[in-house]
Amino acid sequence: MRAAHEAPSNRKRASTRTLGQDSSGGIVRRTVLPGGLRVITESMPSMLSASLGIWVGVGSSDETARLAGASHYLEHLLFKGTRRRSALQIASELDAVGGELNAFTAKEHTCYYATVLASDLPLAVDVVGDLVTSAIIRGADVDNERGVIHEEIAMRDDEPGDAVYDLFSGALFGDNPLGRPVLGTTQSITDLSRTQIAGYYRRRYRSQSMVVAAAGAVDHADVLRLVRKAFADQLSVDVDPDPIRQSDIVRTSPARQVALIDRPTEQAHILLGGFTPGRHDERRYALSVLNTALGGGMSSRLFQEIREKRGLAYSVGSSVSQYAGVGSYNVYAGCAPRNVDEVLGLIRAELDRVAVKGLSTEEVARAKGQLRGGMVLGMEDSGSRMSWIAKSELSFGEYRSVPQVLEDIAAVSVQDVADIAAEVLAGPLCLSVVGPFADHDFTEFVAA
Repeated sequence: MRAAHEAPSNRKRASTRTLGQDSSGGIVRRTVLPGGLRVITESMPSMLSASLGIWVGVGSSDETARLAGASHYLEHLLFKGTRRRSALQIASELDAVGGELNAFTAKEHTCYYATVLASDLPLAVDVVGDLVTSAIIRGADVDNERGVIHEEIAMRDDEPGDAVYDLFSGALFGDNPLGRPVLGTTQSITDLSRTQIAGYYRRRYRSQSMVVAAAGAVDHADVLRLVRKAFADQLSVDVDPDPIRQSDIVRTSPARQVALIDRPTEQAHILLGGFTPGRHDERRYALSVLNTALGGGMSSRLFQEIREKRGLAYSVGSSVSQYAGVGSYNVYAGCAPRNVDEVLGLIRAELDRVAVKGLSTEEVARAKGQLRGGMVLGMEDSGSRMSWIAKSELSFGEYRSVPQVLEDIAAVSVQDVADIAAEVLAGPLCLSVVGPFADHDFTEFVAA
């Protein structure tokens, strides 16, 4: 009898490797099926649940200006019906077993996922695999969902704390796809046709661009059997998986130094930041330590200076976004409009100070402990583990265990952080603002 992970005799044999194993009995395995489809699982024997994700290596950064918003639009449409299921059936089958079914679109990937009791994993693979591989994309659904996405864009625009982030990306990256909103624009969504979206689906949703990840109370051979059935039509041609995403994006200065939405809000919403290296840069762990110490928690410099010492903001913090070839960092604060100059002055002063002097030994140690603890605590459920193994495969083409990454963080030195701070924080700055500032001049806060 043929083992579950073996290919039929008329196809190339699937390639399976064990990537990691821990003392609790958990095993990470990876198989490349004919068709280039990658299947990666992490067994977690103590779990009662299972999380499944089908990750497609396409996002808003892959869109032309004419197709802006197509990836997210398509994500919506895949839930509207397949050759075997109506939209109601897609939703109700997972609801009937208490499962969660959802999806999200990002700059460089799209994910469709479900979390269920382990005994219901066959249903999850069948439903999620069906909507990803067999969507109908009817014209009527395209028209109906167009209104839904317009409402989603309006909701984003009505929430200044969200709008300021898209404003920042557009100002920093300009008309590059990384600078465009994942949602698209009202005009681009209005202009997209059923033919364009269906063509995008056919071109982009190929087995070699996908990763199927499952974690929890799962068995790798069982998952392979279920995936083979769900993707049967796409596994007949032997191709290699798509190569890891690279990027030739090179920016040395923001497209705009200051971007403003003048609006009569009760709070001013501000983002000040700039460029960072991309996710393949070996200094990414030092950058994470820097970000954590600068604005990653209640003990961070910015939180202490702006909220605790002066009471100028309720929400203040920093974040980093890293893509294939480039990244960005930013500091966010929401404050009373009358305090915006003082808050921006404090943020700019802190960025300049850390760029020149780096961080203290104590700050680096505390940030490393915060990062390591947060990572471990955040990996306690099957959904987090599923995302971890999928992103490792899709973004890096290799599996790095949590202990390995913890070691990399622990190895970051004070000098490593000082070096990345000097490069990143001293670079050109970009500012986005949402608030009542029609005649306000913000150029002093981004001046070199």
